Order: sequence, then structure tokens, then C-alpha cells
Amino acid sequence: MNLNVNSVDSLVAEIQGLSGSTQDVNHLNNLLKQSEDVIRSQAATFASCLTRLDASLHSLGYLYVLEACTAGPIPEAQANELVLSVVRFIDMCSVEQIRLVPDKFISVCKRLHEQVMVLGAPMRAVAPLLTAIRKIQLSSEHLTPLHPDFLQVCLSAKCYKIGYSILEDDILEVDQPRDFFLYCYYGGMICIGQKRLAKALELFHNVVTAPMSSMNAIAVEAYKKYILVSLIHLRQFSASFPKYTSSVAQRNLKNFSQPYIELANSYSTGNISELEAFVQANQEKFENGNNLGLVKQVVSSMYKRNIQRLTQTYLTLSLQDIANTAQINTPKEAEMHVLEMIEDGEIFATINQKDGMVRFLEDPEQYKTCEMIEHIDSSIQRYDIRIAKNHETVKEADNNGRIYVM
Repeated sequence: MNLNVNSVDSLVAEIQGLSGSTQDVNHLNNLLKQSEDVIRSQAATFASCLTRLDASLHSLGYLYVLEACTAGPIPEAQANELVLSVVRFIDMCSVEQIRLVPDKFISVCKRLHEQVMVLGAPMRAVAPLLTAIRKIQLSSEHLTPLHPDFLQVCLSAKCYKIGYSILEDDILEVDQPRDFFLYCYYGGMICIGQKRLAKALELFHNVVTAPMSSMNAIAVEAYKKYILVSLIHLRQFSASFPKYTSSVAQRNLKNFSQPYIELANSYSTGNISELEAFVQANQEKFENGNNLGLVKQVVSSMYKRNIQRLTQTYLTLSLQDIANTAQINTPKEAEMHVLEMIEDGEIFATINQKDGMVRFLEDPEQYKTCEMIEHIDSSIQRYDIRIAKNHETVKEADNNGRIYVM
């Protein structure tokens, strides 16, 4: 039998009356499904139900009405009110009830994402979407359709740290391939914002090598960023694909990324002036792809690569010599690059401001590894044993009137 939805009062009464036991809620879900077309067609009328329902107690009925109200175009004047309603619902709703209709919950959350982007206020959806993921997620290994939406609002709001928190989960269950592509792509960009370049490479690599039957724009953009981050982080790039990469990707990705492949080739020569000339000639292409900032970091990484190589040959070097050898315009610029590398832990050095000399040091971390600590501890124990033996020998020498030199 159909749910009695002749009026707002009757709908509210049915929802309130069947939101108690699990059996009642399941029965309510069946009735709401049968009357879904009526609720959706008269969404404007039934919207007033929301003020009379408790989102925490009547989550299922509330969700049916809220989803119907958000399904159509949202007038600009109502966008802010809609955002507030959805945020409150996500925070208060019952996990057990919304999981009966996960598609509706996901639809409402995606509308929240759309509206905050329209309002230019992505920050408003960061915490709610994270809450929504945890409520709809069957386990921490489950990738939901809301993961990409959450990461995108984090990117737009520059909340990289919060976005990164969800990337620490091991994802083993994926419902839709496109969600996985977007999750890895946005996740890689979050990692760039957090300067977690190794993790960014891993995520972009996952997109590039994932199974695909046809070329898609997400994989192309991920490949471009994979090239750039490889140059910045590893100071090199290999154009060969792993064997498990799909044939579609191997045949097409390079064709869609020619300026980036050429950039990597120019980088490999080690000639900074040629690299800068190439970037200048192709600046518009990189800018149109929203990658100019990363490209500039690629140029900077070549300077740093050249400086890093000097640490393998010299113990001390003047800033002027570093500038000349690493093809840097001035000693001042050389000093800036050296300071950045020291701060990032890429090299260990001290700069004498008075005479403009740089002294390269050993990596102090090598003495903090478990292996090194065990070695030092073992050496100390052997030294203690030797001292003890010496002490006994000296005592014996004293008794016999002889002195032994150990």
C-alpha cells in the first residue's frame, strides 16, 4: 500500500510514527520508495516537513524530503539556506537510517559540494563532507563517491592538512573507477600542497597505471603532473611505463603530453639556459594547464640538482663558485637556493656570511638510525669491558709491583 502523502501533516505523521524500531524504519523505507515520485513532484510543498522533523530521530524520512528538495535547480537566494540545512542534517543524521538509502545521502552531499562552490565558500563543506564519508563508509578501506568531492573542496579551500588525513587510509574497495581516478588525482594535488612529493608521485602513478579501456582526461592531467613532480622530487624522469600499464595509456598518454615530455628531455641535458628558454616559449601551454607553478619549481629543482652534485665533490665552496658551476645568475641567488635546500633537509651546510663561503657537512641523520645506535651501543659496551679488564690488570700490577701498558 502507498504512503498517505495527501498533505504535509499526513507525511510528517507517517515518518514520525515509523521511525522507532528497525522493523518500522524498514517498513517506512518501503513506503517512501513507493511514494517517491509524489514527494519529488511536490517537493516545494513538502519542504515545510523539514521544520517539523528531527534529523537525528527521523533521518530516513528527512533524507527523502531533503533529497527531493535538492534535486532540481536551486535559486541563488535559497542556496545559503540549503547549505545550512544539509550541513545540519549530515551532522545529526542516524548512520543506521541513512545507510538504507546511500544513493540519496550521497546525492544530497554532492549538492552541498556544488552549492558551496557556487557560493565561493568551499571551506563550509570541508568538515561536513569528512563527517559524511565516515558515516557512509563501510570500512576505512572503502572508497566512497564522496572522497573526490571532499578532496576537491579541501584543495579549493587550501585545507591540505585535513585533506591529507584521509589519504593515509589504505583503499582496497572501489565501487566506481572514476571515483578512484579522481581520488588519486586530487589526492596527489593535496600532497603537493603538503610537500609530500613521494606520496603525490604514488597517487599520480596509480592513475597512470590503472586499468582503462579508453583514454580519459583525468589520466592525462595526472601524467603531466607525474612528470613534473618526478623532476622536482627525483630530479629525473623515466618515460617508460611499467608492464602492468594498460595498452591504451601506453599508446596515448605521451601524445597528449608532448610539451611535458619535451620539458623532461630538456631537463635531462642539465643546461639551465636551454630549459628556461623552453619554458618561456611554452609558457602559455603550461599556464592553460594550470601547471606553470610546478614548471617553475622544475626549473628551480635543476639549480638544486646542480648544487647537490657539488656536495659530492667539495667540502667548501664560495657562493660565487656555486653560482658559476650550477649556472645560477648571481651569488645572492645561489645563497637563496642553498638556504632553501638546507631548510628542506636536502643538503647539510653552513654559510659564512662574512666571506661568502659554504661548508658542506655530513648528514647528521645517519647517526640517528637504529643500526647506527646499535653499533654505537655495542662499541660502548666493548669499551666498558676493556676498561674493566684494564682496571683488573692495573690492580694485579699494583699487587705484584709491576705496571702493564695495555
